[in-house]
Amino acid sequence: MQPVIHLLCLRMTVGVRVVRSVRSFALKWRSRCTVTKVLMDGNSAIAEAAIRAGLRCYFGYPITPQNELTEYMAAHLSRRKGCAFVQAESEVAAINMVYGASLVGARAMTSSSSPGISLKQEGISYLAACELPAVIVNMQRGGPGLGSIAASQADYFQATRGGGHGDYRTIVLGPSSVQELADITMRAFDLADKYKIPVVILGDGVLGQMKEPVEFKREAPEEPPIREDALRGARGRPSKIVKTFTSNPSELEEINWSLFRRYALIKKNETTYDKFMTDDARLVVVAYGIAARIARGAIKTLRAEGLKVGLFRPITLWPFPDEQIREISKLVKHFLVFELNMGQMIEDVQMALAGQGEVAFYGRPGGVIPTPNEVGRVMSRLYYQKGLK
Repeated sequence: MQPVIHLLCLRMTVGVRVVRSVRSFALKWRSRCTVTKVLMDGNSAIAEAAIRAGLRCYFGYPITPQNELTEYMAAHLSRRKGCAFVQAESEVAAINMVYGASLVGARAMTSSSSPGISLKQEGISYLAACELPAVIVNMQRGGPGLGSIAASQADYFQATRGGGHGDYRTIVLGPSSVQELADITMRAFDLADKYKIPVVILGDGVLGQMKEPVEFKREAPEEPPIREDALRGARGRPSKIVKTFTSNPSELEEINWSLFRRYALIKKNETTYDKFMTDDARLVVVAYGIAARIARGAIKTLRAEGLKVGLFRPITLWPFPDEQIREISKLVKHFLVFELNMGQMIEDVQMALAGQGEVAFYGRPGGVIPTPNEVGRVMSRLYYQKGLK
């Protein structure tokens, strides 16, 4: 019996030493490890990035394919000091809560998908008129009408032309990866505060659902900031009235001129884009968001076959990078616009080129997602038809 007891004690001692050694190795490895990426779906990445950007108030209403964003906010934002998560009774209520929160100086945000964004348009117009910053996320789905829950890019016109009533614009950002969703979300809050303007993040159902490694480049503040121009009571100063109505046409005209002077400044300073293999290209594909990801894969295959195809990807959909496309047209005369709709961004491309290039189009509406092989065949066919080989 005694040898058995000794053997058990020996095994226990060795086991404890092994556990301690493994734990020690893990701690040393963790201290030396520089990997800071986490695997997240796009919707959750937006939510986490918004919290780290100093989001104080989120107001939402459930709709597919962006529900993970609202769910993440419910679980994480509501626990933070001085922050509020509210599931509103409707999309209309949510955007008006954003209006109120922004008015008192909080970084505020809402999210939805295509039909839900339509319901928010009046509130977005009010935000623009009152020069109130806010971030609105649209993870697009197929339409028109209630449509489907599949990814689409059918809301480009709505987003880049203001969307609601009146003569106004919103900054519109078009990410194409989960990492870019996180980065653009942080940028959206900074732009909204800088220019006192609503900023729209125009994603889609694929970007919202797909999972990729993402690295967050900021830590969340201990307590989210409050803007200096917030309404905090009139003690010690004259009352300030924020309103969207005036019976004086001259006053309203000046409000519009003031807004458009600011829009000109945004066009000058904030236009962003990405280029891929355009330096020697004979055919340039113009695409944004998930369509650009598909196009990029097709272009890699065609390049291996000797076809000189490149990609121009607008990141700011408004302001649109007109000058940068015109610059490319000095060397390239053939363009293919690829969208997940029946042709919307193509109008901006045509206006930017002003007749200096030949523009073709390929699109798939209703939530149909083509493969890189399918899009590659379209590019290849156009390439040979135009005698670019």
